[in-house]
Amino acid sequence: MPNPKYDEEFKKSIVSLVESDKSKTQVSKDYNVSLSAVSKWVKLYSEVKVDEDTVFTAKQIKELQKRNAALEEENII
Repeated sequence: MPNPKYDEEFKKSIVSLVESDKSKTQVSKDYNVSLSAVSKWVKLYSEVKVDEDTVFTAKQIKELQKRNAALEEENII
């Protein structure tokens, strides 16, 4: 059975439901999405407030870390 593809907006809406105090298990059942997928999306799309005006998701932080590593490598060369 192939894995279904969900768009980013759907994933973010699922995370929003979990952040509004619905359990991951309940959201998983309500939307027929695996619990592991819900957990993964919560890790990726939960927001981290850096300061009053700056909010990042884990996914954005990971992309910034990759970009930083690439730039550091470029500087060494």
